Amino acid sequence: MKKRLNRKGWVLLGSLILIVTVLGAAGLSLGRYYWATAVERSGVVYVPTGASFTQLMDSLRRHEVLRNETAFARMARRHGLDTPLKAGRYELKEGMSYVRTVRMLRLGWQVPVRVTFNNIRTPDRLAGVLARKLEPDSAAWLAALTSDSLARVYGLTPQTILTLCIPNTYEFFWNTSPDTFLQRMRQESDKFWTSRDAKLSRSGLTRQQAYILASIVYEETKRKNEMPRVAGVYVNRLKRGMPLQADPTVKYAVGDFALRRVLNRHLEVDSPYNTYKYPGLPPGPICMPSIDALDGVVDFENHDYLYFCAKDDLSGAHAFARTLAEHNRNAQAYARALNRRGIR
Repeated sequence: MKKRLNRKGWVLLGSLILIVTVLGAAGLSLGRYYWATAVERSGVVYVPTGASFTQLMDSLRRHEVLRNETAFARMARRHGLDTPLKAGRYELKEGMSYVRTVRMLRLGWQVPVRVTFNNIRTPDRLAGVLARKLEPDSAAWLAALTSDSLARVYGLTPQTILTLCIPNTYEFFWNTSPDTFLQRMRQESDKFWTSRDAKLSRSGLTRQQAYILASIVYEETKRKNEMPRVAGVYVNRLKRGMPLQADPTVKYAVGDFALRRVLNRHLEVDSPYNTYKYPGLPPGPICMPSIDALDGVVDFENHDYLYFCAKDDLSGAHAFARTLAEHNRNAQAYARALNRRGIR
């Protein structure tokens, strides 16, 4: 009877030891998961759309951010990170625990990317800027920015799609799609114009037309104080049915933005952007104008000037004229100044 009790006691003791060992191991594992350091050094990890768990581990390995890759892989699988991953750009900070790191990746807690664009002339240039900051490549961005069907969603054309883009610095998630980008740009555009629509109405221009005109104004002058006056000249010409005859539109049509002098042969280029040949505004903006230029159109000056050209002091300022004769004298003085400097 005594031996039987002893045997039962040993079995019970063994069971207790086993339970304590298992619980201890589980507690150690949980403790490591919740408190132990997983990230040895800070780094940024990109998880592409459709990436596998193996690709994630390869990326973490390349960036050398983990203290123990094997332990992290085991913890990550145990807590569901090997299910479909959420694409994004993730900033891992030195000292982060396993639980915080796994949760960040599993729940998609990515850090936004700051994207700045301004003074961009063509959709392909914008595509390049976006591709350097966000996941889609430049071909995907350009395809979206030149898509007829996508432009129609916003009541625009591929020529006017750029009018959605108000120059500024924005925050986007790294895996933002072109579709989502354009939706955001529509929201930002609406926000920008809502406070300006009442003042814009006196020009008779739509938002898109104001943007196109602002792109011409911006290419004509970088002087903020001149922008409303230059805009006023063009509004006067539009209202009178006069061609704009804006040299920057000719440079855009020719495809040479560095032209210092627009010659007669340039004026003959057959392009809807050549405002010497075709009346009214061009079919789209010739650049992404600054906010100052956009406001210059909204706040255009009421005056009776119909002409302007650069001053002969080559300061970048402009001489404004009411008559063609006065304008011709200003233009001749400017041409003589260029000749004296040997500028062709």
